[in-house]
Amino acid sequence: MKKYLWLCFAIIAGCTARTHEKRSTVPPNIIYIIADDLGYGDLGCYGQQKIQTPNIDKLAQEGMLFTQHYSGSTVCAPSRSVVMTGQHTGHTPIRGNREIKPEGQYPLPDSAITVAEMLKGSGYATGAFGKWGLGYPASEGDPVNQGFDTFYGYNCQRLGHHYYPRHLWHNRDSVVLHENSDRNKGQYAPALIHEQALQFIEKNHDTPFFLYRPTIIPHAELAAPEEYMDKSRGGFGAEEPYVGYDEGPEYRSGPYESQQEPHTAFAAMVDLMDQQVGQIMHKLEELGIADRTIIIFTSDNGPHREGGADPDFFDSNGPLRGYKRDLYEGGIRVPMIVRWPGQVKAGSRTDHISAFWDVFPTLAGITSQPTPDYIDGISFLPTLLGQEGEQSEHEYLYWEFHEKGGRVAARADNWKAVKYDILRNPGAPVELYDLSKDPGEQNDLSAFHPERVTAMEEIFSAARVASPVFSFDQDTYLNSQ
Repeated sequence: MKKYLWLCFAIIAGCTARTHEKRSTVPPNIIYIIADDLGYGDLGCYGQQKIQTPNIDKLAQEGMLFTQHYSGSTVCAPSRSVVMTGQHTGHTPIRGNREIKPEGQYPLPDSAITVAEMLKGSGYATGAFGKWGLGYPASEGDPVNQGFDTFYGYNCQRLGHHYYPRHLWHNRDSVVLHENSDRNKGQYAPALIHEQALQFIEKNHDTPFFLYRPTIIPHAELAAPEEYMDKSRGGFGAEEPYVGYDEGPEYRSGPYESQQEPHTAFAAMVDLMDQQVGQIMHKLEELGIADRTIIIFTSDNGPHREGGADPDFFDSNGPLRGYKRDLYEGGIRVPMIVRWPGQVKAGSRTDHISAFWDVFPTLAGITSQPTPDYIDGISFLPTLLGQEGEQSEHEYLYWEFHEKGGRVAARADNWKAVKYDILRNPGAPVELYDLSKDPGEQNDLSAFHPERVTAMEEIFSAARVASPVFSFDQDTYLNSQ
């Protein structure tokens, strides 16, 4: 009922907004691309030296690069829940990677209001193409029950470990990939998904659309088509093969497959992702809609160390400490680039502190839509428009993580607090860092600022509400990414 009432209000508001827009301007198309486990330093425009990303770098040249943007979580499902609901992990319904067998994850409830429902209520065509992870097929969390007209890709993030899966989902239909039967590798899923996304743009180019594009690249396992492997091969010296799971009942059902050239494969995957971004940009130009389309590019968390991935070799964290599943900066600070021709200044950069839960109110502001009063996000639209004097700031940012013994973190201004192992030791010490002087979180200042530690402890207590499903009372969450 809560969702129904809000949607009615949104539709009325959307009709009013569209009446005004017919007199002024056409609502912009919105493309939101989330890479999977791409580190802060994995792009050329963020300092990457070993892999070229010319198309994503061009996005930065033509738009705005954020230096202090944060993911919703340090693993996949909760990070996506945060961007969909505008609530951080102390409030969002999905706070961990909890699986539902045989396929899928614990679902977003029907009462959740998603950014897709908000945009659909204002007249947008909505499509999701890639990895979902927020509700098993036909559940209340299924993407077609959460505001998307069209979905094509992986419903389950565990099955999304594999690039040559047995099947994908198109709305409610399971699409069997016969060329991938047994040990065959005939259909590379990211290519199939990308083609569907391009078709969605073509189909809806004459009406406002929201394209949610959560690619599985460059998440483990490491696998790329031979043409991309060949382009990257030879630049990384002798490689240490990764020995994975290559036969048996769990083959392509979760465990990662072996990879003889893990460095080459990772570089090839990032190259392929960059090429796909370039193809989206080209499609917009071809259809004559580039000037009225916003592209946002980001990553769901920090770089992983699974399936043979080697973030230290590629300096995937840049100057930051930590990896995926850490709440240090390397686990949660991510790249974000926004291109919006005529609105966002080309080649601009911002140090504005923002996070995934800010996306909902930002897109609501762009489309003149209402936002639920319970969300945690603050619109960064003033920053995009160069109106820094009008930009509101967060009192604090907050994260909680239910694996690895339980972890919490908060940022208030330039102070960052991290607390680990809270399941086994609720009184675990708080680490305190001054990010303005120590972005790599090397110098724990907790002993010198006890009053600041107390303030951060108060944030840890106040920032969350209890969840009957994702509780710190027990460590039951699976590492299903």
